[in-house]
Amino acid sequence: MIDAADLALENRLEHDAWWQTYLDQWTALPFHDLISAVAILSTALLLGIIAARLACRYLLPALAPRHADVIAPRLMAIARAGVTALVLTAFLGIRGLNPGADLLLAGGLGIAIAVLAYEFGRALGLQSRPASLIAATLFLIVLASRLGGLSPLIAGLDRASMRVGNRRISLLDIVNAVGLSLLLFLAARALLGIILRWIGQARLLDAAQRVLFQKLAQIAVVTVAIFVGIDLLGIDLTALAVFSGAFGLAIGFGLQKTLGNLIAGLILLLDRSIKPGDVIAVGDTFGWVNKIGVRAVSVLTRDGKEHLIPNERLMTDEVENWSFSSRDVRVHVGFRVSFDCDLRLAQRLAVEAASVSPRVLTEPAPVCWIKEFGDNGVEFDLRIWIDSPEAGVGNVTSDVFFRIWDLFKEHGVTMPVPQRDLRFHSPPSGE
Repeated sequence: MIDAADLALENRLEHDAWWQTYLDQWTALPFHDLISAVAILSTALLLGIIAARLACRYLLPALAPRHADVIAPRLMAIARAGVTALVLTAFLGIRGLNPGADLLLAGGLGIAIAVLAYEFGRALGLQSRPASLIAATLFLIVLASRLGGLSPLIAGLDRASMRVGNRRISLLDIVNAVGLSLLLFLAARALLGIILRWIGQARLLDAAQRVLFQKLAQIAVVTVAIFVGIDLLGIDLTALAVFSGAFGLAIGFGLQKTLGNLIAGLILLLDRSIKPGDVIAVGDTFGWVNKIGVRAVSVLTRDGKEHLIPNERLMTDEVENWSFSSRDVRVHVGFRVSFDCDLRLAQRLAVEAASVSPRVLTEPAPVCWIKEFGDNGVEFDLRIWIDSPEAGVGNVTSDVFFRIWDLFKEHGVTMPVPQRDLRFHSPPSGE
C-alpha cells in the first residue's frame, strides 16, 4: 500500500520534471536572456507607473491639497523612477545572464536612479545643470558597479593618499566626504522643506507664530545636520579644545550685532508686536512688513522699494504699527470753502463724496467738522476710515478730493482763491 508521504514525493518529482522540461525549452530559445531582461524592465516600469498614479491620486491630496496641481508632475516622476529603481534593485542578485542582458538591466537601473536624483534635486530647488551633473555621476557609478568596474576605481582612489601628521588622507576619503556632505545637504533641505510646509499650513498658528517656528526649525535642522556630518566623517574636535575659548571670544565680538539682531527678531516674533503683513512706519520709512528675517525686517513701500531695517532698531526706536490691534485707520482730508457759501451744504456734500468712495468704510461713518475760520476761507476736516492701509492712503484721498470737486461744481460751492489787497498812499502835498 502506497504511503501518503511517498505519493506526495512522487507528485513533487513529476512537477519538478515538468517545470524543468519547460525551463530547458526556454533556455534553448535564442536571445532568451535579452527577452528576460526586457520583461524585467517592463515589469519594473509598469509598477512604477502604477505607483506614481496611486501616489498622485491618494497620497498627494492628503498631504498637500492646496498645491496638488503644482506638485503632481514632480511627484509622479519621482514615484515612477523610485519604484522602478527599487524593483530593478531586487533583481541585482540574478547572475548567469549574458553580457548584453546584464548591460541592459544595468542601464535601466542607472537611468532610473539618474532620473530619481534629477527630479529630487529639482524639487529641492537645484538648478538644471547641477541636478543633471549629479544624475550623470550616479548613472556612471551604478553602471560601473553593476558591471563590476567600480572596484578598481575604488582601489585606485584609496591608493592615492598622503599623510597629514598621524592621519592618512586619500582621494577616496575626500570623495566620501564630498558625497556625504552633499547627501546631508539634500536630506536636510528636503526635511526642512517638509517641516516649513507643514508649519505654513498649520491653522492653529497665526502668521507671527508660523514665522517663529519656521526660524527655530531652520536652526535646529542645520545644527543637527552639522553634528551628524561631523560624526559620520569621523572628525575629532578634541584637538581644537585649546582654541575653543579664543574662538568663542572672537565669535562673540565679531558677531555681536548679528546675534543681537537674531535675538531681537525672535523677541519680535514672540511678543507679536510686529508681524508679517503689518503696516508700520519707522522714521521716514512707511510700508508693510514683507518678511522678518534673521538679521533684518523687510518693509515694502508703495514705491516698490524694499527697506531692510535691522531687528535691533525695531526694538529700540519708536515704531508706528498701523495694524497692531486693528487694521482700521482714520485718514484726514482737509479742504476749505469760501465764506459766502452754504457751510452746511458743503459739509453734507463732503460726507456724501466720502461715503461713495469704494475703500472708505461705512462703519465708522465719515464725518466732517469745521476746523477753523482761516484767512481765505472756512477750513473743514473730513475724517474717513479705511481697513487696508497696505493698499495706500494717497489714492483714497485723491479719489475723495475728485468726488468733492465734482459735487461742489454741481451745487455751486466755491473754493476760495488766496487774495492780497494792495493799498497805495499818496505822499503829503508838501513832499
